[in-house]
Amino acid sequence: MQQKQAAEPAAQKPARVRILDAAHELMLTVGLAKATTKEIAKAAGCSEAALYKYFAGKEELFIHVLTERLPRLTPLLRSLAAEPGRHSLADNLTEIARQAALFYEQSFPIAASLYAETQLKRRHDEALRQLGSGPHKPIEALDAYLRAEQTAGRVRPDADTFAAASLLLGACAQRAFAYEAAENGVRPPVDEFASRLARTLLGGISVAEDPS
Repeated sequence: MQQKQAAEPAAQKPARVRILDAAHELMLTVGLAKATTKEIAKAAGCSEAALYKYFAGKEELFIHVLTERLPRLTPLLRSLAAEPGRHSLADNLTEIARQAALFYEQSFPIAASLYAETQLKRRHDEALRQLGSGPHKPIEALDAYLRAEQTAGRVRPDADTFAAASLLLGACAQRAFAYEAAENGVRPPVDEFASRLARTLLGGISVAEDPS
């Protein structure tokens, strides 16, 4: 009886959780292009019809994998934008860079396969547009945070916040794949990378009086 009870929690995972777990695993191992809803449902131990009770399709599943299984970059940006002035600008940008670097490190292998199939990527992009999502959203959210800090007086009035957001997140995205061909094939350590990136960005956008 005890053995049965010990095995029950995994078996009794809610269907939605099993589907997300299966989608995350398959998207990581075979890529987004080849992770079909049929295979995801099979791996989750449910029917494809059951999958569609929770998710409209693979694109919606992908968004939920990004938001529920990967580092939570967008919620961090939204919370900071809602409360500018909280913590030092240096600390905030360092944490944003750290979370972004981890997010792209984990999401890039999932989405990379789309770039090998042009038509599929176009359909995927259109579906994301209809769902109000897409890879541009973190840039917009970071831009909104930096504009909020600009209003609060911690970012220079003449600073181009959109360019700054693009530079920071672009560097984090590059870290996800740019170092595999390097001599040691190792990415820069995430904490050191985030700190250096934030420090460099601050040199261009922070006001002289900002203690960070």
